[in-house]
Amino acid sequence: MSLSGIVGTLVEAWAELRIQKTRILLALIGVALSVAALTTVVGLGNMVRESIAQGNEAESGRPATLSVSMYSMDGSTPDPALATAAYREMTERYAVEYSSMVYSTTVPFQLSNGVTQTQATVVDADYEVMRRVPMVQGTWFTAADAQRLAPAVVINEAFHASLGSPDVSSHPMLTISQDQEISAVVVGVSRDRYDGEYPQAFMLSEAYDRLGMEAASPSMELWVPEELSDSLAAVISADLTAQFPGMQVDAYRSDYAAFGDPFGGLQWAVGGIAGMVMLLGAVGLLNISMVTVKYRVREIGIRRSFGATSGRIFFGVMLESVVATFVAGVLGVMAAVAVVKLPVVQQAVASGLTELPPFPLEAALIGLGAATAVGALAGLIPAWVAVRVKVIDAIRY
Repeated sequence: MSLSGIVGTLVEAWAELRIQKTRILLALIGVALSVAALTTVVGLGNMVRESIAQGNEAESGRPATLSVSMYSMDGSTPDPALATAAYREMTERYAVEYSSMVYSTTVPFQLSNGVTQTQATVVDADYEVMRRVPMVQGTWFTAADAQRLAPAVVINEAFHASLGSPDVSSHPMLTISQDQEISAVVVGVSRDRYDGEYPQAFMLSEAYDRLGMEAASPSMELWVPEELSDSLAAVISADLTAQFPGMQVDAYRSDYAAFGDPFGGLQWAVGGIAGMVMLLGAVGLLNISMVTVKYRVREIGIRRSFGATSGRIFFGVMLESVVATFVAGVLGVMAAVAVVKLPVVQQAVASGLTELPPFPLEAALIGLGAATAVGALAGLIPAWVAVRVKVIDAIRY
């Protein structure tokens, strides 16, 4: 069929839709609602998946996160300074963009009720990107914080509340009580990971080392491309084993996706629900299309008698359904976007997200594609019926 023929068929289809609008209006409303439901399900499913993924990334790192540590079989650990230097040299050698020293310790903070040994995580500035640390006040560590005379500290909401919830922009001070008192400055407050979390703090590794406190055995986390994670882990393990003879080196993926995509079942469930929704819309449209063709048998016979080809009749009838469902699909997608973007919906579905994803383009494309496919399928049978009608019988109808 030529371009002019295609354009002419589309124009005819649109004109016929305007004539038959009363008969197909309810069917198109059903299709629009089905597309809106499908697109909403896919969009909300994407937000739920992203919410779960970000929660897992906060606990174990983004895909792919490599954890590297060293120890000996007798329980001894390498010299912390030498191990730290080896880790940092390793990240430079392999051009790792994001990496962080990570180890847990306790810091004796002077609080209103006395000196309290507070759980602290010693990290580098990249840790916030690697673990999506959600900040509720102030800022995370910057490169300048490593040079502060008063070490910078990021505390969680529970710790902040125990201090009386001071304004972080006023740079509240904490006192670290050891051989001599050391002042520390609070630069930010991170969100509690769960209700009832105990007071905790983050400190930069450079600042912690300058305090002269008991050094812990450090470990390193690296955020690397997933396709390179296995080979890089093997190379790192061999490299550090050569530098520290007699030490057991562990280099492995520690992120939530280390053993495959954990959201496959969720995707199948969302797809199944969306498919059932569209199937119901397709059945309704097919019924209306069949009834419409029945009422148009005489018209089709007259068009055939004036020279309209079977192909022209077939595509004309089918495209009526396709054009109608495409328009209904556009309206349905617009309605779905409006629903998913409602603050109350986002708060209910993705309250824990630190980075709220935009409305997924794939959901809109799936909605439009499904609407068009439903129109084609629902128009196929009526179009076939229309072509099969004999001209003389149709005129007598």
